[in-house]
Amino acid sequence: MYLVTNLNPGDYVGFTFFIGSMAMLAATVFFFLERNSVDGKWRTSLLVSGLITFIAAVHYYYMRDVWAISQVSPTEYRYIDWILTVPLMCVEFYLILKAFGAKIGLLWKMIGYSVWMLVFGYFGETLFSEQSVLMGILSTLGYLGILYEVWLGSAKKLAVNSNDPILQQAFSALGWFILVGWAIYPIGYMAGTDGGWLSNTFLNGSMDVIYNIGDAINKIGFGLVIYSLAVRSSAKA
Repeated sequence: MYLVTNLNPGDYVGFTFFIGSMAMLAATVFFFLERNSVDGKWRTSLLVSGLITFIAAVHYYYMRDVWAISQVSPTEYRYIDWILTVPLMCVEFYLILKAFGAKIGLLWKMIGYSVWMLVFGYFGETLFSEQSVLMGILSTLGYLGILYEVWLGSAKKLAVNSNDPILQQAFSALGWFILVGWAIYPIGYMAGTDGGWLSNTFLNGSMDVIYNIGDAINKIGFGLVIYSLAVRSSAKA
């Protein structure tokens, strides 16, 4: 029998977990229902956007209960979520650039950077928490690799050479999500890990609040940019 968990008054961490689970679910329904309103070439991109928010919604459903019952950060569930959803967000770059000459190598390169970033982030928060600063630096190398591809590397060049202003605007928006939106995760990491540079700056549970806000902004916002690109491109066609 499923036990309903109670949200204690003033539990801002639990509040963001509950809001996150419902927001991700609502976004999933929206992306799936809107697939038929765009051209066929964009439906896979919207499907991936829906899968990203669906996976996140399922994990937030569990994470909110872990927190409500134990008041312990659900680190393992969060990284299971990220190891699935972050590479899928990188897949989106390949999908929107495929028509403009993107090679499969770009896809695997972006996925490789994302997995590197997440593996060392997980090590820093769990297995090697006493070396959290070193693990954080190694994790950041993966993040910088993604940044390079999006802002200076082959992905950026393909977008610029596409001569499609709609694609270029959407690609720029996604790039800003990577640069600014994803920057919230290193902040959460430094606030929540032992020995992290911001570990004594925020209150208990701040890491989860930062991560929850970042997930909602990045995953839902990322999908909405893809949706906008698909709708505008379909109307243009």
